[in-house]
Amino acid sequence: MRARLQERLVIGDMSFPVDPWQLRECGLDPNRLARAESLFALSNGHVGLRANLDEGEPHALPGTYLNSVHELRPLPYAEAGYGYPESGQTMINVTNGKLIRLLVDDEPFDVRYGDLRSHERILDFRRGVLSRTAEWVSPAGQAVRLSSVRLVSFVQRAMAAICYEVEPLEASARLVVQSELVANEQLPRQSADPRAAAVLEAPLVAEWNGSHGSHAELVHRTRHSGIRVAAAMDHVIDRRSATGVTAESDADSCRVTITTLLDPGQKLRFIKFIAYGWSVQRSLPALRDQAAAALTAARQTGWKGLLAEQRTYLDDFWARADVEVDGDAEVQQAVRFALFHVLSASARAERRPIPAKGLTGPGYDGHTFWDSESYVLPVLTYTVPNAAADALRWRQATLPMARERAHLLGLSGAAFPWRTIHGEECSGYWPAGTAAFHINADIADAVVRHVRVTGDDVFEREIGLELLVETARLWRSLGHHDLDGAFNIDGVTGPDEYSAVVDNNVYTNVMAQQNLVEAANAVRRHPEKAHELGVNAEEAASWRDAAANMCIPFDEKLGVHPQSAGFTRHQVWDFEQTRPDQYPLLLHFPYFDLYRKQVVKQADLVLAMQRRGESFTDEQKARNFAYYEALTVRDSSLSSSAQAVLAAEVGHLGLAHDYLREAALIDLRDLHGRALDGLHMASLAGSWIALVEGFGGLRDYPGPVNSGTGNSGTANPATLSFAPRLPEGISRLAFIVCPRGRRLRVEVTDAIACYVLLRGDPITILHHGEALEVSMAGPVCRDVPATPARPRPLQPPGREPELFRTDFGISERLTR
Repeated sequence: MRARLQERLVIGDMSFPVDPWQLRECGLDPNRLARAESLFALSNGHVGLRANLDEGEPHALPGTYLNSVHELRPLPYAEAGYGYPESGQTMINVTNGKLIRLLVDDEPFDVRYGDLRSHERILDFRRGVLSRTAEWVSPAGQAVRLSSVRLVSFVQRAMAAICYEVEPLEASARLVVQSELVANEQLPRQSADPRAAAVLEAPLVAEWNGSHGSHAELVHRTRHSGIRVAAAMDHVIDRRSATGVTAESDADSCRVTITTLLDPGQKLRFIKFIAYGWSVQRSLPALRDQAAAALTAARQTGWKGLLAEQRTYLDDFWARADVEVDGDAEVQQAVRFALFHVLSASARAERRPIPAKGLTGPGYDGHTFWDSESYVLPVLTYTVPNAAADALRWRQATLPMARERAHLLGLSGAAFPWRTIHGEECSGYWPAGTAAFHINADIADAVVRHVRVTGDDVFEREIGLELLVETARLWRSLGHHDLDGAFNIDGVTGPDEYSAVVDNNVYTNVMAQQNLVEAANAVRRHPEKAHELGVNAEEAASWRDAAANMCIPFDEKLGVHPQSAGFTRHQVWDFEQTRPDQYPLLLHFPYFDLYRKQVVKQADLVLAMQRRGESFTDEQKARNFAYYEALTVRDSSLSSSAQAVLAAEVGHLGLAHDYLREAALIDLRDLHGRALDGLHMASLAGSWIALVEGFGGLRDYPGPVNSGTGNSGTANPATLSFAPRLPEGISRLAFIVCPRGRRLRVEVTDAIACYVLLRGDPITILHHGEALEVSMAGPVCRDVPATPARPRPLQPPGREPELFRTDFGISERLTR
């Protein structure tokens, strides 16, 4: 039994062996393709390919995506209102270049017919490729072996490539391979609204097609958003095995056909290069030339060169970002899977958003949300800081639209959208799309963290300052001082969407407080740039005054912070009478009922204690955490990692481990049943957060929130502090963070923590409050203090995380 458990992780009829550096699919279930298409997707943040089979069919959701290429669609309202967005944005499936159809003696290779003897796919986290092997016997009895290797280049961002091989096994066979570009593929209906469905059915209008030799290209333009997309392909074919090559094209498709007659043991092998380009402004000839240039560069690099570039890029990434976990083999695999996909969603996004599902599927319409700044960017800031900076540069580029939105709402500064692709608000749900102003503070928090950790003064002056100023202006105009002088922010929606349009949401207020102070500090550091932005001393002083008097509700009777003013006076939700099949609650109960009860969709007050922990005492953290554990149902994938961090901090290490697993395995185990339309980037990033901030105890808090800084020209660096402790199920944890160009490695066992500086100048850190200087001279080690004993808090009945125990390095579900 133990050997079988150690061997593989089973999801439905698909088998995924537990391996630290790869995800391997053994066998193929045509009825369960959607999840695998997401899990094995490839992307670089610019181009994304779902893991559809090479031959295109069968498929669940065909998917080829370019970051920010979208179509506009109407937003339906039963009753319209002032300030409601009139148009939505949906990421579209662009021209598919993955297609390679194979005919064996005139019979299409199709896994639904004939006999599929074997089928395996491997996503290699170190090589950055998806490999596939299959043996198939046609209905007529002709056996062939197929293999393909697919990559989306991290180095040449417009490029994808496929190495394809096929050979007959038992008798001579006539093989025909059709390598294609196809636009406007038929897709499952993406919207229940017939108006939106009509818009998205065939979003690309043909502008150009051409083919010659082994080269072909298509150029299209979206009907409503006006985005021009070019796709081109070329091939390097082993001419020793190919007897004929032809090319043809029409408005929505191109085809290069390769024919050959092979004996057993002979192989047909070719490399397919696929290039993409898109623009709202560039002309058709310019985009054609852009795609052609990308193909030329890739052909010159060659297949082996692309593989070598990919491996070199990933070797550097893992040297900066790897996390090692002993004792829980599934978590080890899951966190590397997570880091690979977080990198894939962001590495070459380059001043474009990081969608909530990356480029792995059409979930959430391809929108980016506040969780990009709150979950993904903390990981990138410590591992791939240039990608984090680019995501914030995109936010700065959308400031004109955010200012326009604020003006429409009667506010100053900028009001960033709750969900968007291009920069405009796309949510028709006004309690979030209008009232979830905390997105402003989340962006400011990401700016502050990036500058504190990287020391990039140029970024702060040129990008960060304007973001901080415009978000601070919004808070000053949104809030007000009451008769007692307290600064109140009323009528907002915090992270918990089961409590909407509330007064003085603690998360919103403490994050806004930081935003206001850090904006004033940045203005002092960059007076000339601040003057260009129209900031004077009086305005900056008003920000400090609002922050100093920020209303932070506290229930003296219960000794906890209410999530928002009056929350702890609400009736507690009747969890005992809520059936398991009634979760998530928003699908089975009216929002009206949720809004007036004590029930929490996702970490809110708990997230405030994670992000602004210096604003709460240790006792407050422990009491708040226990109180909100009993109310939080985790109907959002954003909750588990935040609960893991605070559970670890207050001493519930076993519970933190359970929440870590929930965050890390959300897609590998399909815990929310939504991996079919893309991976959950925030939860995947949350696995790193749960390990590094939770069990590693990493914190990068600044000094007291009301303290100013001198006009030194640079921000004060973060003093990194660590308070590591491990649960029984993890025997060793090691990770790397990269503050200010350094590489600091932290390794923790149940008794000792060691800090090793791999690169850079000496650094002073805190270990459980003790100051340590770490240099390249050698490791600095300290004992790990005992965990404070606390009773494990209760969760709502039926919403407890799964309990796991460890045995010989594997994890096994316990029956309650």
